[in-house]
Amino acid sequence: MISVDVNQLQHWIGALFWPFVRIGACLMVAPVFGASYVPKRLRIVLAGAITIAIMPLLPAVPDVALLSADGVIITIQQLLIGVALGFALQLVFDALTLGGQLLANGMGLGFAFNLDPLRGVTTPALGQLYSVLGTLVFLALNGHVALINTLVDSFRGLPVGTDGFDAVRARAVADWGGMLFLGGLRVALPGMTALLVINLAFGVMSRAAPALNLFAVGLPVTLIFGLAIVTFAMPTIGTAFTALLGEAFDFMRAMSAPQ
Repeated sequence: MISVDVNQLQHWIGALFWPFVRIGACLMVAPVFGASYVPKRLRIVLAGAITIAIMPLLPAVPDVALLSADGVIITIQQLLIGVALGFALQLVFDALTLGGQLLANGMGLGFAFNLDPLRGVTTPALGQLYSVLGTLVFLALNGHVALINTLVDSFRGLPVGTDGFDAVRARAVADWGGMLFLGGLRVALPGMTALLVINLAFGVMSRAAPALNLFAVGLPVTLIFGLAIVTFAMPTIGTAFTALLGEAFDFMRAMSAPQ
């Protein structure tokens, strides 16, 4: 007869529960997986399936009772690590949306709002277009597979334990938040420069012909040129977004590497 005591049972549950917490926290925050149209139950099932699939690849977890003080600290650590990894990647998509909003404001589309399916909030239509295109590029480049691989590798650099996500890594995540504005400018800067030239041209026209109604003429012309700029700048935006994705995955690997 096989006998199992409480300590063995808690160890077995912890070996499955703590990786599940890290993976589930990451999927709740990460782009595509954490979108509002993805049911929460589906994310939980997906996190459980990934955890079971990668269990043979994970290092051994510490022999700590699940409901002890150290067990609670380990749970919080896994939660913070998973949220940090998903947040680092989500900022790239937010930067893409911010770049679209900057362009929309410059070309007169700042008033055109629509419901963002990724977050369930209202965003400018151009920002939502960039967000949808970024999602398609992310899936086409197998970004979801790279995210899962990065999660699996994080258990080697940051194994399950009472330490791991320290003040240094928390500061690194806070500094990475600047990528939201830097990435948005990298996406929108070519179009904003062209729109600035157009606005300067209208400024010269207003000085040459003060009787010209710039509000009646300038808005349609700016909108037409803005749409043309967005059309011709699509390859540049895709290149910038791909570079941002590469930097995000490099940051995630560096954050999960042992120090």
